[in-house]
Amino acid sequence: MMQKKRTDREEELEPRYTAIHKYAPISAQKVRAFADLIRGKYADEAMTLLECYPNRGARMLEKVLKSAMHNAEDLRAPELENLRVAEVRIDGGPMQRRFRPGSRGASRIFVHRSSHISVVLQ
Repeated sequence: MMQKKRTDREEELEPRYTAIHKYAPISAQKVRAFADLIRGKYADEAMTLLECYPNRGARMLEKVLKSAMHNAEDLRAPELENLRVAEVRIDGGPMQRRFRPGSRGASRIFVHRSSHISVVLQ
């Protein structure tokens, strides 16, 4: 059985379910590796992949993905098992700078990075 190829216009008309975690207290670089891992996969498969990793970035991305899946459920998505991860964006958030004493009486700047994690299911 051959499947009909979708056009860009048909994909635009499909409903999209999003979830965003703003100001996540983790560097964007640490989460991007996991975002690349789940991009384009089915939502339940992506959830299983993220559960296998012990990293904190995987936990945060897993929570956002779970939230997007629940948003789809609340908005009565027609086929929950066929949801795909259409888009995963990890943007850098604001940085907090802290000062600590350094060598020879100087002060050192420590940068606490944050990120914005957004997941779109389609």
